[in-house]
Amino acid sequence: MSLYFNAEHEMFRQTIRRFVEREINPFVEQWEHERAFPGHTLFKKLGEIGALGVSYPEAYGGAGLDYWYNVVLAEELGYAHCGGVPMAIAVHTDMATPALAEFGSAELCQRFLAPAIRGEMIAAVAISEPDAGSDVAAIRTRAVRDGDEYVINGHKMWITNGTQADFITLLARTSDEPGYKSMSLLIVPTNTPGFHVSKKLEKLGNHSSDTALLAFDNVRVPVTNRIGEEGQGFVLQMQQFQKERLIGSVSAVSAMERIVEMTSHYCRERQTFGKPLIDNQYIHFRLAELLTEIEALRQLNYHCTRLLLAGHDITKEVSMAKLKAGRLAREVADTCLQFHGGMGYVEEYPMARYFRDARLLSIGGGADEIMLGIIAKYAGLLRKRG
Repeated sequence: MSLYFNAEHEMFRQTIRRFVEREINPFVEQWEHERAFPGHTLFKKLGEIGALGVSYPEAYGGAGLDYWYNVVLAEELGYAHCGGVPMAIAVHTDMATPALAEFGSAELCQRFLAPAIRGEMIAAVAISEPDAGSDVAAIRTRAVRDGDEYVINGHKMWITNGTQADFITLLARTSDEPGYKSMSLLIVPTNTPGFHVSKKLEKLGNHSSDTALLAFDNVRVPVTNRIGEEGQGFVLQMQQFQKERLIGSVSAVSAMERIVEMTSHYCRERQTFGKPLIDNQYIHFRLAELLTEIEALRQLNYHCTRLLLAGHDITKEVSMAKLKAGRLAREVADTCLQFHGGMGYVEEYPMARYFRDARLLSIGGGADEIMLGIIAKYAGLLRKRG
């Protein structure tokens, strides 16, 4: 760990670890049952300890620190006893706000990024639509220029933080030009007339995280709410996806470690045929194998972080990490549930929740098949057309 993290990183780690233990884990059962967590209350507390803008500019209330602090935050949030709350926080810190922080105007950052860092506003990112998920180029939501405003019409789906968000980082079509150059990123306050939450979605897992279908009915926002130049939204979003996928993979490692440790403890305590389950060679060999895979993924995540900080294109490596994280999380969930037997199948025990929550990683932020396509392209495996 000392290869990547200094004493200041570790102090920050302890701060986040205490926060997870005191402010998240004791309330997980309640929030899962209620199908939501108190976002504004929790985010305000996160803002007070400096967790929501560690690598963002000091001019907007951030700490201006290196991206390893984001990695530390994601690792520690992965030890929460659910997937929903860490995901909601990661959406706010590493999915909905990076483009704003890097390419937004000073005025836009003061209005939205600064309160997001303080935890006074909750952010969501709206890319997917009912007919356009991983295929970002297929989005239909339009933002038509009308003087100094954009008029937005359309729908967005699968939006994490959708029912609690104070502003949306929205990808919409701003011209009829073919291809990706017709898209722009816009900041849309959720109190704008014409915006409404059509439906809160009931999901298989991540119950404590609110996910919504959003509607935009002649929503008007100033042109100054655009992030970057018109027509650059697709490019900016693709850049933002890399951090989203990296942070998801980082957090997944910690969650996997937690579940393997929980399984190891259970197998030590559970007696079958006169001996602890852990004494069965298949079981302790299988857990050792999983720990090896988890450590390999951790090191790939760290490699991606080093490349990111060095200014390299990390698309291929991050796609590999995201693919591996989703598939390994499913393997860990299935194996560890099996070793728990009946106890792994009941809702009174946390194993079942992890089994449900972990499944999302191979879908959200780009499905496994999208990651495979990216890797194949970067590796030169695709036959050139024509």
